[in-house]
Amino acid sequence: MSTSNPLLSETPLPVFSAILPEHVEPAVDAILADYSTQIDALLASDAPCDFASVMLLQERLEDRLSRAWSPVSHLHSVKDSDALRKAYTAALEKITEHSAELGQNRELYAAVKAVADNADFKSLDRAAQRLTDDALRDFKLSGVALEEPARSRFKAIANELAKLSTEFEEAVLDATDAWGENIADAAVLAGIPPSGLAVLRAYAEEEKIDGWRITLKQPSVQAVMTYADDRGLRERVYTAANTRASEQGPHAGRFDNSARIEQILALRHEAAQLLDFVNAAEESLATKMATNPQAVLDFLHDLVKRAKPVAEKELSELRAFAASELGLDDLQPWDVAYASEKLRLQRYDLSEEELKPFFPLPAVMAGLFAITQRVFGVSLRERSGIDVWHTDVRFYDVLDAQENVIASAYVDLFARSAKRGGAWMDVCRTRFRNGASVQLPIAYLTCNFAPPTADAPALLTHDDVITLFHEFGHGLHHLLTEVDYPGVSGIAGVEWDAVELPSQFMENFAWQRDALDLFARHYQSGERLPDELFDRMQAARHFQAALFLVRQLEFALFDFRLHLEFDPARGARVQELAREIRREVAVIQPPSWQRMAHSFTHIFSGGYSAGYYSYLWAEVLSADAFSRFEQAGVFDAATGAAFRRSILAVGGSRPALESFIEFRGREPDAEALLRSYGLAA
Repeated sequence: MSTSNPLLSETPLPVFSAILPEHVEPAVDAILADYSTQIDALLASDAPCDFASVMLLQERLEDRLSRAWSPVSHLHSVKDSDALRKAYTAALEKITEHSAELGQNRELYAAVKAVADNADFKSLDRAAQRLTDDALRDFKLSGVALEEPARSRFKAIANELAKLSTEFEEAVLDATDAWGENIADAAVLAGIPPSGLAVLRAYAEEEKIDGWRITLKQPSVQAVMTYADDRGLRERVYTAANTRASEQGPHAGRFDNSARIEQILALRHEAAQLLDFVNAAEESLATKMATNPQAVLDFLHDLVKRAKPVAEKELSELRAFAASELGLDDLQPWDVAYASEKLRLQRYDLSEEELKPFFPLPAVMAGLFAITQRVFGVSLRERSGIDVWHTDVRFYDVLDAQENVIASAYVDLFARSAKRGGAWMDVCRTRFRNGASVQLPIAYLTCNFAPPTADAPALLTHDDVITLFHEFGHGLHHLLTEVDYPGVSGIAGVEWDAVELPSQFMENFAWQRDALDLFARHYQSGERLPDELFDRMQAARHFQAALFLVRQLEFALFDFRLHLEFDPARGARVQELAREIRREVAVIQPPSWQRMAHSFTHIFSGGYSAGYYSYLWAEVLSADAFSRFEQAGVFDAATGAAFRRSILAVGGSRPALESFIEFRGREPDAEALLRSYGLAA
């Protein structure tokens, strides 16, 4: 089977073109069977329990499973199909069951505890100790101490949650792909610039129709909501986008996630209580920097107090402008992006369309790589002939100063059908020193930008540039690790509310003149980004920053309180809680039929449950960390080496706060976040 099933072949890289849905379950079955056999043999042995026999064995077994499952999971996100979904769901259920059984295996827990209790444990390196300590914590969070019937119930919940999370994400993808409008009359699209029209034309050509096609893919939604003069069109796109996978809107009930949301929250709450936590929010913090729920609430409410008055002022200015200049006396949510773009254009004489010609994707990628080389001392080189899942995909090796390959990355940047929206970094291979050999880290970097057209390369908005830098920051965290154990290597084992530090840190370079000079050149003329245009960018940098911040605070509080306050007797109270939080935080009130939660994949299928606040928590760390570069020089090699050594190289091998203090010389300063938004007193 290992030769006929590409998921079982020990190839250096996944052979994506050979992976078929029918390969998935047999491969997972074979790997899980061998995994269980080896664990049974370990527990049957009379040999003393030490780090090599207990912890390294599990690392090898987990890595083998990951090598097979990672490409399957990735294909499910970037090249979905009915057959793959069915195979993915069935295999995920088996993996979840296996994981739950391991987590409740008391003999294995005793073996790991014996490693920690060994007299020589303190002589192990820091990463080995952390790996062992994290394993003991995770056993407890997996219900190892539970007695029947609680043990079986906890396992059943884990299986059901895995299934519901997958169904939730698939419903959002299906709802996104299901809606569209074909436009034959160009007048309907008045206001949308040529680059946006080219995207809509490409969507029409994809469907083999004349004219233009509006979809719910991000480039299409952005083009319509920001530029379309037709208010009715903006309202239709807003309605379709904000009722996806719900009981409202144009596909009401067809992909409805309502029942799944209720089930997910109820099951998370029940699982948390089985582990003696009061609620799922409290359980979530067991693996985060924040020490208790009140610390999170205090952090968020303090930001609300600082940001909301400024957001109210920004909205008041926007309403006045919309009424006097645009004839919009009753500014609605579907008018906000449109009116904001017009106000920004009037106030700063700056539009994304004016900037886009200076951000052709090939140049942006070259600039990003140049920044990485200057700051962190590594270079990236494209490698051809790699088996990939789509012709858009590129593969890069990461080289150290001596030009040794130390890591690699797949890069997939354009929106298309059967690919979920958003942007993310994920793991293909994790660094692992297994005996004499070292498995090098490999990442997936995925975005959903507008593709190139017949007349122009892919042209990014500045927001797109920031997104690319953000995900690349996650990639660097994974790729530049020097930790040899997969469980605490790269992003693994890093507290969830600190994992965004490197990604948000990298965003800062997209605003620096020295950095922009490396890549911001007009795709036709080669002209450098003019100083006066850069100055206008900087002047507009904090335009409506408070409106953005209160929106993030609304999401963060909604997520956290949804898990903190869940009451089985009352249910999730999704809409009720959303309205309550909006009254407290939001300045723009959406219509009653808006269903943001139903497509909130971050918290219902993306690992951010009771953790969406992490973006803002980590932004304190990233803003404060970058301030050291501002003092030393943004390309200062010594500061870059310190960041690489203290933050990127150590991964999850020690507490994130300890890593931050080593780099910054002190604990983080929350004022750095407010300064980054232009809101500091």
